[in-house]
Amino acid sequence: MNLIKRNGINLVKGSSISLEKKGRAISQVRVGINWGSIKIQFFGITFNTKAVDLDSSVALFSKKQLVDNVYYHKLTSNDKAVIHSGDDREGDRNGDDGTDNETIHVNFRTINPAIDQVVFYLNSYAQQDFETIPYANISIIDASNTADLEELASFKVAMDSTFKGYVSMVLGKFVRTNSGWDFISVGEPIKAKNIKQCLKDISEQYV
Repeated sequence: MNLIKRNGINLVKGSSISLEKKGRAISQVRVGINWGSIKIQFFGITFNTKAVDLDSSVALFSKKQLVDNVYYHKLTSNDKAVIHSGDDREGDRNGDDGTDNETIHVNFRTINPAIDQVVFYLNSYAQQDFETIPYANISIIDASNTADLEELASFKVAMDSTFKGYVSMVLGKFVRTNSGWDFISVGEPIKAKNIKQCLKDISEQYV
């Protein structure tokens, strides 16, 4: 596994970055999603951790219309430009191990030219409350050169009272511009309970 230079910009909710590097448009990115397992405590002492099965997914839109969806049962988009690494059903059991639980590769050179928004979302398969999950992070990696992977930006989604009672969230999205693509961090919970409902909420509120 190639090492990743972890020196990207720390994004906050609602911020954005242009997918450029040294004056050139970045053609391929790897989006990594990382999360922890739930700590089981008794009288303040941690005895074990409970597995967390989060599902990272990608919805692709053209002029506000859903065109495709990549998730654990469909790991590759119709145009073969978006590829999902597969389903992680546990999370980090012994604290943050520094690696991503699931990754999604996006090739902007080969993506359907009609696609103008690529939305990343997360939901808890077992309906585990996001407030109880210790952390969830998303990172954007320049994957144009597999021998020289470099983090462009990262976005930490805080598991605080804002997420209490929610099991789904929108992480962020790539938006097509006149010169290339921008990434916009979102980090907001949505009321959806499953992937089908997530797609409905995203279509109505985030594109």
